[in-house]
Amino acid sequence: MYHVIGAPPPESTASPALYVPADEFTSQMNALKAAGWHAVTLDQLEAHWTRGVSLGRGNPIVITFDRGYASHYTVALPVLKQLGWVGVENFQVNGLSPSDGGLSDSQVRGLIAAGWELGTQGISHADLVTLDSSQLSYEVATAREMLRSRYGVPVNWYSYPSGDYDATVIAAVRSAGFVGSTTVIPGWASPQQDRFALPRLQVVSGTTGPQLLAQIASAKSSTSAPSSYAGAGLA
Repeated sequence: MYHVIGAPPPESTASPALYVPADEFTSQMNALKAAGWHAVTLDQLEAHWTRGVSLGRGNPIVITFDRGYASHYTVALPVLKQLGWVGVENFQVNGLSPSDGGLSDSQVRGLIAAGWELGTQGISHADLVTLDSSQLSYEVATAREMLRSRYGVPVNWYSYPSGDYDATVIAAVRSAGFVGSTTVIPGWASPQQDRFALPRLQVVSGTTGPQLLAQIASAKSSTSAPSSYAGAGLA
């Protein structure tokens, strides 16, 4: 799980964990490649889990990007493209404006054209567990409808804003037609897990390629995500 690919601006008050410098990201991706990993989408992973569709040789990994930062297009896309890889963009419908570092419409379309998968974090990155039923439907079902209509892609995966969800939120995501959801709980995703509570590993600034490989290896022993989780932090 990544957020901004780049160094934080001097005036930024956001957590440094949101930022992974471009050279570190490149080093991490090259380390994954050298260790036999290759990037796939969540749809491809689900097809493998449910129908045995091949993911190719080597170790599959899903590389996700949250909220819709322009650096996903300007920095991450060229790095992954050079490796022949794709990413998953968890786009916030009413996201950051281009002047605030957000993806433009043409950049979103560019990611899709490059084979990236489009997921969503809803309309406004709201805390879903605090919403009433109509607000929750707007953030979940309406977000999917809008993105499917705008970009002509399935939008099968939801990513819980700030990692907060409960049974009501899961029911709303399932009812909206999503195939599954990702959390910010660290762990190793497996076909036995609840598709609506899949764990991820957050990559923070200062992580070297070998450290990322060690982080992945350690996650293999993680337990399944619980049915509800709040206060996860960044997402």
